[in-house]
Amino acid sequence: MSDPSKDRVEGAVKEGAGRVKSAAGDLTGDSKTQAAGQRVQAAGQAQQGMAGIMERVNGLIKNLTGGKKS
Repeated sequence: MSDPSKDRVEGAVKEGAGRVKSAAGDLTGDSKTQAAGQRVQAAGQAQQGMAGIMERVNGLIKNLTGGKKS
């Protein structure tokens, strides 16, 4: 299982890179680059969302087990 904190950071980096790529596509009028940037941005947002879910699940497991890891 991956580390949610690491996934959150990687997702933020992807989202930022996607924003830059999308903006570059806007500036150059390249719709393919713009669309590719939007896809990378969405992937980064999804990765951050999954990290948040995993953090919550890990917290629930920790509460249910009294803080013990299995």
